[in-house]
Amino acid sequence: MLRILMISSYVAHDPVGLTATSPPLLNAGIDVVGLPTVVLSNHPIRTHIAGITLDPRLIADMVRALADNGWLASFDAIFSGYLPSIQHVEIVAEAVTRLRAAKPETTYICDPIFGDDPGGLYIDEGAARGIRDRLVPMADIMTPNRFELSWLSGIDVQSPADAVTAVTSLRRPIVAGTSIPDGPASLATVLMAENRAFIGRVEKWTDVPHGTGDVFAGCLTAKLLHGEAPQTALAYALGGVHRALEVSRGSDRLLPYFVDWQHITTVPIAAIA
Repeated sequence: MLRILMISSYVAHDPVGLTATSPPLLNAGIDVVGLPTVVLSNHPIRTHIAGITLDPRLIADMVRALADNGWLASFDAIFSGYLPSIQHVEIVAEAVTRLRAAKPETTYICDPIFGDDPGGLYIDEGAARGIRDRLVPMADIMTPNRFELSWLSGIDVQSPADAVTAVTSLRRPIVAGTSIPDGPASLATVLMAENRAFIGRVEKWTDVPHGTGDVFAGCLTAKLLHGEAPQTALAYALGGVHRALEVSRGSDRLLPYFVDWQHITTVPIAAIA
């Protein structure tokens, strides 16, 4: 059985972070061990919210406990998502280093959750710079949205062609740039893997609940860890997000727990010359 260590947010009422990324992974038979960076009652967009940001030293202690129990070599992958401070970024960098020392072939998936359109950055800029400078060079797989891809690459991504240039510039084995503008009625995802670019297009939805990027990252990771080709993983991930939106129609939150992840209609993928 594949195992993955995930370090990201835990949000109870509104599935984002760990609660949105985990369902497709679990349904793919991947054992998920989640360490929260924050624990929140609900998404911050709500009127009322309660919760806590976990001290990075506590997260480091939890990783150390996993190591002391002899479990680090059991992980096939490590995933990072919402990291609210530079200290959390450093803890992830240390965790990746420790896991790779225990098992050199450990895959690191970096979902750089630090901003979105139209609001821009929603974590401390120092933490975002830390993700760019410390974590991106360590990553095997990345899943930035349009804003994050632009910010990380320094390229104003406004089209699939821009996205190809931007994902290539990050020089990582697999990068999938999501929510790329592609005309008035669709959004594109551009994936670069092994110097080959692929594109998938989906209908642009209105009033989309938060968490779709997390679901995408979980779906893509699940297929890639099982050895699927990057374009196959992309087709499944886009189909998975679409199905999650269909299941959640009429709700003000994403409902990934009610998706039949074993029966997803995939989205057509094309190679970019």
